[in-house]
Amino acid sequence: MEVNLGNDLINLRNQAPLVHNITNFVVMNFTANALLSVGASPVMAHAVEEVAEMVSHAGALVINIGTLSGKWIEGMEIAMARADALHIPIILDPVGAGATSFRNESLQRLLSVASPTIIRGNASEIMSLAGQQVQSKGVDSTGFSTDALTAAQSLAKKYACVVSVSGATDVIVGEGKIAYLRNGNEIMTRVTGMGCASSALAGAFSAVQNDPFLAAISAAAMMGVAGDRAYELAQHPGSFQMSFLDQLASLQPHELEERASVEFEYV
Repeated sequence: MEVNLGNDLINLRNQAPLVHNITNFVVMNFTANALLSVGASPVMAHAVEEVAEMVSHAGALVINIGTLSGKWIEGMEIAMARADALHIPIILDPVGAGATSFRNESLQRLLSVASPTIIRGNASEIMSLAGQQVQSKGVDSTGFSTDALTAAQSLAKKYACVVSVSGATDVIVGEGKIAYLRNGNEIMTRVTGMGCASSALAGAFSAVQNDPFLAAISAAAMMGVAGDRAYELAQHPGSFQMSFLDQLASLQPHELEERASVEFEYV
């Protein structure tokens, strides 16, 4: 399969798409900085009074359920309905799926409004969303990404979407095909917001790449390669986070192509 990671990055930086995020309090600042660093334009807007209007201007909508409340869910529903009507890509990050009944019920509400373009989460979240029994550990994964392959395939078929599972090996499932990406470093699990940033980048790439499978690959590759390069310069969480943002900004298209480890399987 032909994948042009460098070209996707060039298009993202040239177009600087607006990415509308309805995301959680914990990661708003980091997510916005990650999008700015990679070349996109972030907006964080969750008020029910403006989400429909805001998403109308966006190239993608990112829904992240990390810190839920009733009004936020209502805003997410309104934004998703509007994005769906306008054919704007929707990325759903089911943070902490399976941890509480409130999260599970909220996800079902959101999925009844519109099917996401991409669902991106860790193994536990993806398995829980697919209805599998998972031992919960808050918002952290208790499984490996490859453990969630069957669940990811089930969700991809049910919602006619792409499913991206983050982990030591990122697993991305599309119709009849799977991509495995083997970049990134373990230290990324010790910096809050990395998964959320990955979902935001999936939104950014979806705004410039019409194939959501390829957009999800580009986002995962960008995260992983930037993580590899950042770790070469900073081996502790605080300095790593700053170095990671620098790498998102400085990584060149040809470097992304050269360092990304991507393998395909057809099913």
